[in-house]
Amino acid sequence: MKIISPIYLILPRKTKKDKKCALNLNSYRNRKFFLSNDLKVMYKELMEPQLKWKTFKTPIGITYTLFRSHKSDLMNIITVVDKFFCDSLQEFKCIPEDNVEHLIEIHAVVWWKDRENPRVEIEII
Repeated sequence: MKIISPIYLILPRKTKKDKKCALNLNSYRNRKFFLSNDLKVMYKELMEPQLKWKTFKTPIGITYTLFRSHKSDLMNIITVVDKFFCDSLQEFKCIPEDNVEHLIEIHAVVWWKDRENPRVEIEII
């Protein structure tokens, strides 16, 4: 089963132009808490149609495949996507918890550039 995750989210603003926010560790650590939380909520909303009502027999492993739009640092992106995704798995009750009893393996791979549709494809193993 493949799940598609964005590597950018568009945060709507009332007074200014919408803001494109990268899901990467550099941006995550520099954002204010409330903005990061808003992005996490948006991410979960995007994951809901792909995860709701699915359950996985644990323990599981996850493979993240990055389709990048430009030169990227693999783990800067995967770290934040993994955090948001695993929280979504737990919130939608796909797994009981996102700790080492239920999630025992993580793989991260860079694939080719895809300037038109940068993303992370996620596979539960």
